[in-house]
Amino acid sequence: MAKGLSYRDAGVDIDAGDALVEAIKPFARRTLRPEVLAGIGGFGALCELPKNYRHPVLVSGTDGVGTKLKLAFAAGRHDTVGIDLVAMSVNDVLVQGAEPLFFLDYFACGKLDLNVSRNVIQGIAAGCEQAGCALIGGETAEMPGMYPEGEYDLAGFCVGVVEKEKILDGKLIQAGDTILGLASSGPHSNGYSLIRKIIEKKKPEFDLLTPTRIYVKPVLSLLKSVAVKGLAHITGGGIVGNVPRILPKRTLARIRKASWPRPEIFQWLQREGRVAEDEMHRVFNCGIGMVVIVAAADAPRARDVLRAAGESVYEIGVIESSTAEEARALIV
Repeated sequence: MAKGLSYRDAGVDIDAGDALVEAIKPFARRTLRPEVLAGIGGFGALCELPKNYRHPVLVSGTDGVGTKLKLAFAAGRHDTVGIDLVAMSVNDVLVQGAEPLFFLDYFACGKLDLNVSRNVIQGIAAGCEQAGCALIGGETAEMPGMYPEGEYDLAGFCVGVVEKEKILDGKLIQAGDTILGLASSGPHSNGYSLIRKIIEKKKPEFDLLTPTRIYVKPVLSLLKSVAVKGLAHITGGGIVGNVPRILPKRTLARIRKASWPRPEIFQWLQREGRVAEDEMHRVFNCGIGMVVIVAAADAPRARDVLRAAGESVYEIGVIESSTAEEARALIV
């Protein structure tokens, strides 16, 4: 009688998946918080709400890494994209004033390579450590025929918590407030379809796999000492697309582009791709990864706190009244 087919014959290696779970448990263990009751390995992960919140509100966020992964595949480098994955979600949760609690990842591939997947998830754990949140679970999906050989996709999901009366919604922002910008580490995880088009013509002079900066701990420290009115994570859409999302109607964020040094990587991309200035600000963060809005009187204290936490901080603009109904940002 002929031998029957197995799952391995169909391209799925259950043993490799089990080995990966065991390999990543030490990384995940380093990220655990006191609230975590059960993590990696179960059907679901359990996490209590922190006991120091009186009216806790959960804030959730999800994102991926996008076509930046294509550069990781080409370079054979898989240790940084996991940090990107965490950063994109925890920075989004942060702008509501929330402390990230836990993170879940989804890793999908055609054929599981234990070394590659371990490097990716080790990066995810490193990102969680930077953000102070627990990596409590995830999913590894081996799906033959779904992805080209050597490629994979990533998705991440974060849950944070904020005191109800401390939710940042931008309603207190008004004319005269100061706009601070925190330096980015590069393009972060945005604009890589355009970046890949540019580097088809010329080899890049920079490390385009530098991971997205995680702003959680410095900004949470700031929130404890300064009355922050609004935060904006500068992702796809740049400053002009993201800052208006937190502004009240009939306000204008006037941004002075000469107020911070544009990193050379963005100058190179603009020069080699002959990218128009308006397009640069619509696609890339151009050197500012997080925007903080405070009252003008609080700006010096905010700068001091953020710089003490290791951030490069620039006063990049001011909030003005506007006759237009919809809020907008203007770069001058």
